[in-house]
Amino acid sequence: MGPVRDPGADPLAWQPSERELERRALRRRLRLRSLLIATTAVVVVFTVLGLVVVSSPGWPRVKELFFNWDDARASFPEIWHGFWLNVQLFLICEVCILVLSLAVALARTARSPWLAPVRVTAVVYTDLFRGIPTILLILMCGFGMPALQLQGLPNSPFFWSGVALTLSYGAYVAEVFRAGIESIHPSQVASASALGLSRGQAMRFVVVPQAVRRVVPPLLNDFVSLQKDTALVSVVGVFDAVFAARDYASYNFNYTSLVVVAMFFVVLTVPLARFTDWLQRRYAERERAGAL
Repeated sequence: MGPVRDPGADPLAWQPSERELERRALRRRLRLRSLLIATTAVVVVFTVLGLVVVSSPGWPRVKELFFNWDDARASFPEIWHGFWLNVQLFLICEVCILVLSLAVALARTARSPWLAPVRVTAVVYTDLFRGIPTILLILMCGFGMPALQLQGLPNSPFFWSGVALTLSYGAYVAEVFRAGIESIHPSQVASASALGLSRGQAMRFVVVPQAVRRVVPPLLNDFVSLQKDTALVSVVGVFDAVFAARDYASYNFNYTSLVVVAMFFVVLTVPLARFTDWLQRRYAERERAGAL
């Protein structure tokens, strides 16, 4: 059967055949059917889980301790004030981490024999700070550095907690940047050299821009983790959201404030995580299409 044509349409314009229209309608029905089945399954499973939780013998006590609306309202202002400090710490550390990690990655990929001490320092830094748990690094910096009483440096736990987070995450992000740089084909550097660019210029104008575009999704994953780990600064007395929640829970013998602060972090990190997933899918589609 030939294609179906609209009498008022351009006679040269292509129109799908009846068979093609049937195929499209079938695909739409199958997608709708899959969506309905998936939605029903999700609703049923989570409804059953919810009924199991609320019908358990200890639910009234758990509800009073962790989901008390009055305690949630009472703890909200202090947690909101402290959470703004977490956001500030995240934004400051993010910029510092990007600068530090890119410098370390470039140092590790340098080829000049004169830069051997710099390469060794970069390797030692990444190995050392990836091996130390972040919470221990925050404790050592937050308590140890002010105890040294170094002249010209702040003694604020907020400052040294930020330094600890930067050093810890800088080591991880440096390896992400290095993987991106090494994923660029050597022909790119050879082509840049043929055009008269030095190795430094090739890295600056050719390699690094391509590498950064490739590693944006994993970088965002690291920054999702960084946002959550800003909660660790409460261990050195920084009055952030977690410190405020713990203080309220200890004074009132109710843990609803901990649930409130958890929701603060969820509201901030989930959109960033979904944006990361979207970027990964977009990059994969462009790669399959040959755009990268």
